[in-house]
Amino acid sequence: MYGPAPALVRKRLDRLYREEHGRIVAPLIRLLGDFERAEEVVQDAFEAALTQWPTEGVPDTPRAWVLRTARNKAIDRIRRSSRFEDKRAQLEAVAEVERSFAPSPDELPEGPRDDMLRLVFTCCHPTLSAEAQVALTLRTICGLTTEEIARAFLVPKATMAQRLVRVQKKITKAKIPYRVPEPEELADRLAAVLATLYLVFNEGYSASAGDALVRRELCSEGIRLAALVCELLPDEAEPKGLLALMLLHDSRRAARVDDAGDLVVLEMQDRDRWDRDQIERALPLVDDALRGRPPGRYALQAAVAALHAQAPSAEQTDWRQIAALYAIHLRIEPSPVLELNHAVAVAMAGDVDDGLRRIDALEARGTLGSYHLLPAARADLLRRQGRSDEARAAYEAALALVTNEVERRYLERRMRSLAPTED
Repeated sequence: MYGPAPALVRKRLDRLYREEHGRIVAPLIRLLGDFERAEEVVQDAFEAALTQWPTEGVPDTPRAWVLRTARNKAIDRIRRSSRFEDKRAQLEAVAEVERSFAPSPDELPEGPRDDMLRLVFTCCHPTLSAEAQVALTLRTICGLTTEEIARAFLVPKATMAQRLVRVQKKITKAKIPYRVPEPEELADRLAAVLATLYLVFNEGYSASAGDALVRRELCSEGIRLAALVCELLPDEAEPKGLLALMLLHDSRRAARVDDAGDLVVLEMQDRDRWDRDQIERALPLVDDALRGRPPGRYALQAAVAALHAQAPSAEQTDWRQIAALYAIHLRIEPSPVLELNHAVAVAMAGDVDDGLRRIDALEARGTLGSYHLLPAARADLLRRQGRSDEARAAYEAALALVTNEVERRYLERRMRSLAPTED
């Protein structure tokens, strides 16, 4: 009996690893008490699938198969462990593994203190640096490869691999608890947790690399976890702002790519395809979040997204109010990316020359030198002014930086649409 070709199995497993990595590894970290050992048994399970599936066929529930195999490998490790003082302790540990995966390894525990939320809070422990928190989140929850994370941090792959091993060992050595903190501890970790959840969502909403623009499973997981944080902290404004922001962005998911998988920018999207239920769920959350004083970063971003969601058409978007919201946000939290968004909003509100001047000043500072959306935004404004030669050069600069293939194809189409160069 022959199963699918090895190349097809590898492709299927690559996708499964990326889409389900966090949900597979999270319960194993809890059971083994060690990031590194949990990663190892998951890797072993994927290698077993790569060997067995070409001959045995792909199982009906691939994630359950991988999780069950990883569970069995975890049990083998526990049985071989020399850390247990006697046979009774060994049997108790094995029984705990078995209980944790009952009744089905595909039915992972849910609820306000589930394994994924524990994983988020562990990745965001205050003893870890902000850089370590981000890298660990991208690796463990988002399932990015070491090479992809290294590219995001602009460091060699070997350097990032060493950093990830060090932070995993630090968690084990420092005995950082794998749990959702008690209510009195939550406030100190809230900002890092919200930033991490937004990172997870954004990696799903606009994948940093690869041939797909949207990774739906990460968007859904980010929304689900943000809702759980809202439940844990009902009096906090910013979790509501983040949840609203995610819902509003995700409401446009179906309209962001066409049938060929090509990017459709906001102004060209079919608004009838937007998810109105998600928008209606988000708008009251925006109002609640804006009651924070001063309003937080997620509340302000959600307010911008709400204006887009409520506009009947692209032409009727209230760009003046959007520019004003970005100006407020910049006063609270200066950032070059916000400056770029503000510049675009100023241009779209009617003053294209001022918007371009702001983008040129930002480009001259060099703080967004590797950010492809800066030359892409400049190219779009130049295109709108009919300055085709300058727009073409800006599109070429953006293409030199972009890593997502869907966005690359969009930029190439935009560049081809420009008027021919005059000799």
